[in-house]
Amino acid sequence: MTRPPKLVLAVVDGAKPAMLQRAIETGRAPALQAIVERGTLVTEGAAAAFPSVTPVCAGAIGTGRLQDHHHIAGMNWYSRAEKRYVEYGSSFSAARRFGFARQLTDTVFNMNMQHLSSEIRTVFEGLDDEGVRTAGTTYLIYRGRHRHEVSRELALARIAGALWRRHTMGPRELFYADIFASRETGCRSQMGMPGLRDRHAGCVASYLVEHDLFDFLLLSLPDNDTHSHKHGPDAQLQSIAEADRQIERMMHAAGGPVPFLDEHAVIVMADHAHALVERRIDLGDVFGDWQVLPPNGKGADAEIALCPNARAAMAYVLLEEARGGTVPTLAAVALAHEGVDLAMWRDGDEAVVADGEGELRFAPGDDVRDPRGAGWRTSGALAVLGAHVDGGVLRSDDYPDALARVWAAVTCETSGDLLLSAGEGWEFADWGGADHVGGGSHGSLHVSDSMGALAFCGVEPPHTHGAWSIADVTPMIWRHFGVA
Repeated sequence: MTRPPKLVLAVVDGAKPAMLQRAIETGRAPALQAIVERGTLVTEGAAAAFPSVTPVCAGAIGTGRLQDHHHIAGMNWYSRAEKRYVEYGSSFSAARRFGFARQLTDTVFNMNMQHLSSEIRTVFEGLDDEGVRTAGTTYLIYRGRHRHEVSRELALARIAGALWRRHTMGPRELFYADIFASRETGCRSQMGMPGLRDRHAGCVASYLVEHDLFDFLLLSLPDNDTHSHKHGPDAQLQSIAEADRQIERMMHAAGGPVPFLDEHAVIVMADHAHALVERRIDLGDVFGDWQVLPPNGKGADAEIALCPNARAAMAYVLLEEARGGTVPTLAAVALAHEGVDLAMWRDGDEAVVADGEGELRFAPGDDVRDPRGAGWRTSGALAVLGAHVDGGVLRSDDYPDALARVWAAVTCETSGDLLLSAGEGWEFADWGGADHVGGGSHGSLHVSDSMGALAFCGVEPPHTHGAWSIADVTPMIWRHFGVA
């Protein structure tokens, strides 16, 4: 049996399709250009999960399924089982309010070992089960079949080890900041400091290529996201060029782009995009007439828990018997704010999307199909999603893959009872009071921050209909290696 080429999945966090294409056209991304010349550039990109925030999207990329299966509901969400907020790192100030130790534990360990559904395989687990040599640099979803202990090489890592005193399960070769390192490479990340993360990933990747240590590598390049948050989506040329340099660095470990691509298939993608933020929404003001659970979880009279997720937000009704009547009321309150575009919730066996003027109800069925071929029954105002039916296919230019993304969000067992999507130019301030006004952000259902860049070579696409989702990538990887 012919052995398939090695495969690298490079995730450039937050890269917009147009900005990646511009970086190639202006000569700032020669490694990406070499990949596209051998393969395919998906000019429209791939639809993110909703909320289009990194933990939810990383779950979709890492498992090939949306959150109704993987159960990572947001960057900030409320655990009904533990009766507490989960915060993965919206900002330094938000982490401080929830407690740094709790935030780091949730992000580094609990996301993979507890919050991510045990009923679903990750890309690493599927490949590990077939004996494929797996490797990964710092990425939120890393669960695999190989045991790893906290590194003791650096002082900060030793402090982390004293805090956690536990192991984790990951790919065969795991390099997560400086916390996990399956072998000594000489590469350092200063515990995952922004601005240094891409360089750490490039250093590790070049070492792995040079020593032939993987068949599949997930190369995480997150600094584009940080740069876009600060400087806005139109400033991505610089940060995409930096990501490209790390991909090129990896290629040079094999002798350059040509010999590297002769031996490796490559997928380059983003988890979501970015939109410009001009104004902020304070959820505490929106729901000022309600008793809101504070970050410390001490609120005996609390009626709702609020979870800002950049350009999305969730509300949880804490009194279960009041949930049915409370959610539509909360939705009406939220939609009265000019910065809230859409409100979404589940009503029995239907999902509801409202915009203050009308409602669209839908569920899986046979009335219409979406561009990806899934069937739905609908009733109400298609105009809520700017949608129309053409030849039996429901299409929306403003909200890509909207029905599937909303359905996954409202049926996810860990999601809020109400989900909100911000209007263009708006963002929900996080629990630490931080926002990205003047920069870029993401999270909404809108096309502006929902379509992430995608290019690939040496690997076959999973379908021919042209409507891509970030969840398509893991099945494509598994097919490449013959994983059922």
